Amino acid sequence: MSSKQGGKAKPLKAPKAEKKEYDETDLANIQKKKDEEKALKELKAKASQKGSFGGAGLKKSGKK
Repeated sequence: MSSKQGGKAKPLKAPKAEKKEYDETDLANIQKKKDEEKALKELKAKASQKGSFGGAGLKKSGKK
């Protein structure tokens, strides 16, 4: 019961990730995905400039 280990144990270090080698189809898929994400961000930016569709949400009546 008399151990000198106190506090939280330090987490083990994760091994370094190895660099993956991609072939042409993988690179094409990655580029396509990046393009789609970029287009989606542009659409979101356009939509936010025009205003929101939702309005103010639920409105409360004056009655109690």
